[in-house]
Amino acid sequence: MTTVPRSGEDLFSLAPVMPVVVVEKAEDAAPLARALVAGGLPGIEVTLRTPAALEAIERIAREVPEAVVGAGTVVNTEQAEAAAKAGARFLVSPGCTPDLARAMTDTGLPSLPGVATVSEAMALLEQGVTALKFFPAEASGGARFLKSLNGPLPQVRFCPTGGVTVQNAPDYLALPNVGCVGGSWLTPAGLVAGARWDDITALAREASALRH
Repeated sequence: MTTVPRSGEDLFSLAPVMPVVVVEKAEDAAPLARALVAGGLPGIEVTLRTPAALEAIERIAREVPEAVVGAGTVVNTEQAEAAAKAGARFLVSPGCTPDLARAMTDTGLPSLPGVATVSEAMALLEQGVTALKFFPAEASGGARFLKSLNGPLPQVRFCPTGGVTVQNAPDYLALPNVGCVGGSWLTPAGLVAGARWDDITALAREASALRH
């Protein structure tokens, strides 16, 4: 069983890539998680974008203990509470308001609140948060933007997500202030719909080799 992360920084040590997963059918959740874990990616962000998402988190938490399942696209207090109740081990948000920051903290779970600007990162740093999601990464300046932040904000590390691919992931992972990257390329809808778990494991294995 994988060690439960206690902080946002702990999430960075799981693997170089955090799969960002959209689950349409809850019954796909456990085999999908097993496929990712088999490829060396235990940390799995299930986005709260579908009606099946919370049940998917429940199933992974219950049936795949070697996975570290979290909830992504958390945008309000209710979702943070529901995800924690479903068994999520961490929370990820695309952006962060004061109310959402409090709600995620109140769950007791580690989190990666999302930012896209220097001021947003500084606001969370004032609260002692040093592990952040950078979203949407490519649209917000990409690896060059994050490289420029390392000078003024060296204590902050990021998980860039949004437009990150197997081709540009190494550019991000080469940066000292990037802990991991988030990627949706690991679970293409066609592979999931076709239950092609071995192919997903192969993609995960390739991603897990993208070390710093």
